[in-house]
Amino acid sequence: MSPAGCPHVNGFKVDNWKQNLRVIYQCFVWSGSAETRKRKAKSCICHMCGAHLNRLHSCLYCVFFACFAKKHIHEHAKSKRHNLAIDLLYGGIYCFMCQDYIYDKEMEQIAKEEQRKAWKMLHGFVCLCKCVPGIGEKYSTWEPTKRELELLRHNPKRRRITSNCTIGLRGLINLGNTCFMNCIVQALTHTPLLRDFFLSDRHKCEMQSNSCLVCEMSQLFQEFYSGHRSPHIPFRLLHLVWTHARHLAGYEQQDAHEFLIAALDVLHRHCKDDNGKKANNPNHCNCIIDQIFTGGLQSDVTCQACHGVSTTIDPFWDISLDLPGSSTPFWPLSPGGDGSALNGESHTTGATTLTDCLRRFTRPEHLGSSAKIKCSGCHSYQESTKQLTMKKLPIVACFHLKRFEHSAKLRRKITTYVSFPLELDMTPFMASSKESRMNGQYQQTVDPFNNDNKYSLFAVVNHQGTLESGHYTTFIRQHKDQWFKCDDAIITKASIKDVLDSEGYLLFYHKQFLEYE
Repeated sequence: MSPAGCPHVNGFKVDNWKQNLRVIYQCFVWSGSAETRKRKAKSCICHMCGAHLNRLHSCLYCVFFACFAKKHIHEHAKSKRHNLAIDLLYGGIYCFMCQDYIYDKEMEQIAKEEQRKAWKMLHGFVCLCKCVPGIGEKYSTWEPTKRELELLRHNPKRRRITSNCTIGLRGLINLGNTCFMNCIVQALTHTPLLRDFFLSDRHKCEMQSNSCLVCEMSQLFQEFYSGHRSPHIPFRLLHLVWTHARHLAGYEQQDAHEFLIAALDVLHRHCKDDNGKKANNPNHCNCIIDQIFTGGLQSDVTCQACHGVSTTIDPFWDISLDLPGSSTPFWPLSPGGDGSALNGESHTTGATTLTDCLRRFTRPEHLGSSAKIKCSGCHSYQESTKQLTMKKLPIVACFHLKRFEHSAKLRRKITTYVSFPLELDMTPFMASSKESRMNGQYQQTVDPFNNDNKYSLFAVVNHQGTLESGHYTTFIRQHKDQWFKCDDAIITKASIKDVLDSEGYLLFYHKQFLEYE
């Protein structure tokens, strides 16, 4: 959608469009009266599959309800060329031409007015609770107060965000082998939803601020996006990390992956949301960390005797992938029969790809006679196969390439080059795609309109040197196709080729399309 807004709403704004839109909001979205709530419950079902859920939308041009999750409303829009639909839970307007929810000042004003009417009808006053039965959840848009408007008038200077803007780019002083911390901080401060959370002052601290890592991260984001160019000294962050993750204390070189997991764990513990609202992620937590980083890993163990399947789903913050060259045998590859082409990767150079590593991670594995399990169907110990797939994808997918090998006999770094794409489609590795998988091969079907599982690369952490003596740096994406290399206090511009040619240790991908729930 262009900065000027959606150009397709003008086709809807004819005749009595305002009155028609008000009727839709009154009867099918906010439903303030008992009668309209009853009508909504009876009539608002998908006209194609009969479902009540799956994010129902109503066509703005005709009387047609259909679910968004199963794309039934998309099919209607395509066949009838009705480009606008309204979300019946939240009231947002979706444009199928722009492929996004749109903002229109007049439509937004009508939505607000009808929502306020519904609240008053239910309670006689504007309800301040988070959820009112029958009128959806209250997520009011931000509007400045009189005091804020006064401050804006007295401070007319504005900071413009342009394609060449460097706000958010700031070096970090190395406090003595702390490059492992600096590289992760750069990746986290350039995670879009995490940035939005901290810059909107959403954290409500219930601890002493000098011991809360979330408060310190909030301050860190303020420092990064203040416009200051001098390198920041993260001494308070380092102190809090030592306090809450004692295994990382001291001035020895640490593992950046270990620091990432420890930091996410402490942030998760310090900003837990205990409001009682059910969280829709495998960790069952509403904190910002779990909302962004938590996915669900499905493990299917199949008995080789009765073929019964035992399924468990576990939360994860990252996926650790084995590499060729490790002591663990790498799966023989069959180029071309998987999702490599889907992700724009090629085997022509002989390089291992990220898709290869994901194929190995999600292949069925025979557990053997030494690892028999007790089958609930056979009621005896049997050999089995185990397969991992993605049940639920996180907003930010972090892939850890296992370059450091530690064993009783061996300690070394694996320098195998792994090719990774700028855009990644995780569809072949979903649990829902398992039926399409034969002997670890994914039968590729390309749906250009299905963007649910597509990701874009936004940060790459690299390690240069050996296991005993090395240094961490980070590539981060500032704007589309604009990359920078963060080497402690020094930040330099980088090309896409620099990023894709790098060795890669931690790869951070962000979902291209987000759906609120």
